[in-house]
Amino acid sequence: MNQWDAPEQPKSIGLLDFDYIRALVRKESSIVLDGSKTYLVTSRLLPLARAHGFDTVGSLISQLQATPYGELHTLAVEAIATTETSFFRDHHPFVALRDEIIPELVQRKRRSNHTLSIWSAACASGQEPHSLAMILRDRFADLNGWNLQLMASDFSRGMLDRAREGLYTQLEINRGLPAPYLVRYFSQQEDQWLLAPEIRHMFRFFHQNLTSEWTLAAQADLVLMRNVLIYFDVETRRELLRRVRRILKPGGYLLLGSAETTLNLDDYFTRVMVGRAVFYQVTKGGDR
Repeated sequence: MNQWDAPEQPKSIGLLDFDYIRALVRKESSIVLDGSKTYLVTSRLLPLARAHGFDTVGSLISQLQATPYGELHTLAVEAIATTETSFFRDHHPFVALRDEIIPELVQRKRRSNHTLSIWSAACASGQEPHSLAMILRDRFADLNGWNLQLMASDFSRGMLDRAREGLYTQLEINRGLPAPYLVRYFSQQEDQWLLAPEIRHMFRFFHQNLTSEWTLAAQADLVLMRNVLIYFDVETRRELLRRVRRILKPGGYLLLGSAETTLNLDDYFTRVMVGRAVFYQVTKGGDR
């Protein structure tokens, strides 16, 4: 191929193949794929198909249809369910966390039990919890000696492995990571960047399908569930918000994606504007 030629685009799968994948993803993850997602499904499954020796995505799907549910099915669902992320995504929520939310929680907990609990749900490859960890280490050094319960989860075990490893490409570094944090907390490993162990090990990463039974043992002062609800139907969104209410400590905060809201889904949440970011708190009587 000439160096100026555009890379060949994957051929979109047929309607029957798409319907099979849509049903598989809905059954295993509760994620709803509308009819416009044919190309997304094709592009997400193409690397998996190539990695397992299939010439086309259609051949991969034929294999999935012909065999009982197994590891390949899990990998296919995870490939489609995985969402994109970046360091300090959308900027404003992290400014609010750094300057308002975390200082408020720390001040409140300093007067009580010196315990701070944060859960980053659907953390993908880990940029969100690692961004929080850098903020905590950089701005809240007086938390040494506290009981910090920092947790992050995802549906994809492959993404969790990446999050634990803390190794990122130059493109991923370029997407939102401030230069001072790069200098302070990363070391170059050939053409990639490795996050320092003191940041990488702050969060405990665990597997969690949000629509299955939650294995979270503790309640949380702060829950980040960003750009997750948009993938589910209305009833699933309501159920997830009910579950969040049950685990949020009194005065705790929920952070959703910029295109998400609790409006018309759960009346027990109150919208709180913090700087240029929106958070949610549980109103009295809503924690059940």
